[in-house]
Amino acid sequence: MRIAPAVTITGEQARQLQGWARGRSVEVRLAQRAQMILLASQGMTDQAIAAELKVGRRTPARWRQRFLEQGPVGIERDAPRPGRKRQISAAKVRDVVAKTTRQTPPNATHWSTRTMAAATGISEASVRRIWHANGLRPHLLKTFKVSNDKHFAEKLEDIVGLYLNPPEHALVLCCDEKSQIQALDRTQPGLPLKKGRAQTLTHDYKRNGTTTLFAALNTLDGAVIGQCLPRHRHQEWLKFLRQIERETPSKLDLHLIVDNYATHKHPKVKSWLKRHPRFHMHFTPTSASWLNMVERFFRDLSHNAIERGVFPNVPDLISTIQTYVENHNRNPKPFIWTARASDILAKVAKARARLNKLQSV
Repeated sequence: MRIAPAVTITGEQARQLQGWARGRSVEVRLAQRAQMILLASQGMTDQAIAAELKVGRRTPARWRQRFLEQGPVGIERDAPRPGRKRQISAAKVRDVVAKTTRQTPPNATHWSTRTMAAATGISEASVRRIWHANGLRPHLLKTFKVSNDKHFAEKLEDIVGLYLNPPEHALVLCCDEKSQIQALDRTQPGLPLKKGRAQTLTHDYKRNGTTTLFAALNTLDGAVIGQCLPRHRHQEWLKFLRQIERETPSKLDLHLIVDNYATHKHPKVKSWLKRHPRFHMHFTPTSASWLNMVERFFRDLSHNAIERGVFPNVPDLISTIQTYVENHNRNPKPFIWTARASDILAKVAKARARLNKLQSV
């Protein structure tokens, strides 16, 4: 007849086991296992413990042995189980990943779970799990543009230097035009937001004209100088420059960050700038409008005030834009630039190397 090994517990172990056995917030199975070990330490057999606690005959023996091998930790958690055997081989997983990243289906530009399942002979759910495990999302597409400006590094360092280490006794203003803002009116009135239903707008619309917002974002405090004008020629740009001159302290130099739009380099603009030496122009590299922080303000304006707006005429659109700028300036917050020029240059160099490699294939 097999005799169960004796269980000896220390005083600290006894207190821990008693706490588990009597605790109200302890899992039932852990409290039961603690009771088995306490009874075993009193010399009771596995059969007697099973009868006392109304469990299977093998259960006390299992947890007795586990406690003798590992102590209290051995009964606190279940032992890891092997789980279900893998139904899809590693080779099949590699095949799905390779098809997703290197091939396209014959009648589409990208894979879907259905087309991949048909091509590989596995279920859609399996394709979805493989994609998720490998971070693949073929239904998404992101656009990019790498600047080919020959003086990209110099312009980048100049502008990032203004953001991270602005000059003394001067203001840094990020300037640009948000052109062709459309006054769109809907063909039918939409329904308001309510419980269980999103706000609605008709997909079709009526165009009632456009306006152009000239804006200068002060990087120091986030305040915006704005003006809506019907066009964006050099005449309007000069008018906006005069507004900047009026609304900024005359004792401060002004460093304007602008893009390479021809309006900003018109001969009459250059002549005006020569007569106003406190204006200093800094041009972003071509195809690098993301360097101009006023673009972030334009994004907020579009998202918060224009995209869902209904404008029966241009004056109504202009009034909405002016109100948004005024409210913004009541409690302005600057956008904080954190990227160093060296980090940006490293990413651009990596992107150019990758593009050159793809073009050479």
